[in-house]
Amino acid sequence: MTPPQTAIRAATVADAATILRLIRELAAYEREPDAVELTLPVLQAQLGAERPPFECVIAELDHEPVGFALFFPNYSTWRGCAGLHLEDLYVMPAARGCGLGKALLAHLAKLAVARGYARLEWSVLDWNTPAVEFYRALGAEPLSEWTGYRLTGATLAQLAGTG
Repeated sequence: MTPPQTAIRAATVADAATILRLIRELAAYEREPDAVELTLPVLQAQLGAERPPFECVIAELDHEPVGFALFFPNYSTWRGCAGLHLEDLYVMPAARGCGLGKALLAHLAKLAVARGYARLEWSVLDWNTPAVEFYRALGAEPLSEWTGYRLTGATLAQLAGTG
């Protein structure tokens, strides 16, 4: 039996519908199936922009897209250099166990090192035990002393003085 072929490649505008489908699958997995507001035209415009607000890579299994990682630069004032923030990483359940999750993270780690970045960071839901165990097995350490906060919608507008 021939092992499946895996590949990681940069996403293009032509991948927008696939990326949006995978984002929706991820939202359903994370128990927020109706939370995705992103539309295909917006995603296509962002992917095709001169300066896209993010980068994205596609994981393929036997030439079929089955996962993605979406990321962007961040900056550490204490270290005085940039890093990568991984916003989303997702591999379809049927494609898990083939090494694609690790391949996606390894790809991002190589990008970070090649760019002279100091770190690769992401968040994981505390109830997502398979992801937590996967990340720990790779040597990632949780930042237990840090708690994420977020402003959105009306509270963001209120603080901005526009709502």
